[in-house]
Amino acid sequence: MVGIGSDLCDIRRVERVMARHGDRFLERVFTETERARAERRTPAIRPGTYAKRWAAKEACAKALGTGFAHGVFHSDMGVVNLPGGQPTLALTGGALVRLQALLPAGTTPHLLVTMTDEYPYAFAQVIISAVHPR
Repeated sequence: MVGIGSDLCDIRRVERVMARHGDRFLERVFTETERARAERRTPAIRPGTYAKRWAAKEACAKALGTGFAHGVFHSDMGVVNLPGGQPTLALTGGALVRLQALLPAGTTPHLLVTMTDEYPYAFAQVIISAVHPR
């Protein structure tokens, strides 16, 4: 295991930021894939969908050991779903650079993500492990 992080997010906070800043906030923080998934949800559960992804980004920043510093930004981390529906993270930019620096030589990253929400809270946990290719 290379890193672990968790985060609890208040969905009401995300609702307030969405109401105040709208698309500017969503486009700054969330990837196009994340926004498309959230926008398919009904308006009542859309903030929870965003809040879970916010929590996953926060948890990932903790697992990377940097928080949002050293070139790691929210937009560098995107929750994507594997074909079976399981969430994982796609990292770019500074988050990817940091991930690569954490990995021992000859290994590849494996990111495990779990997310849940129960109004008014959303929770996510991220585990980053280094795997030796077979």
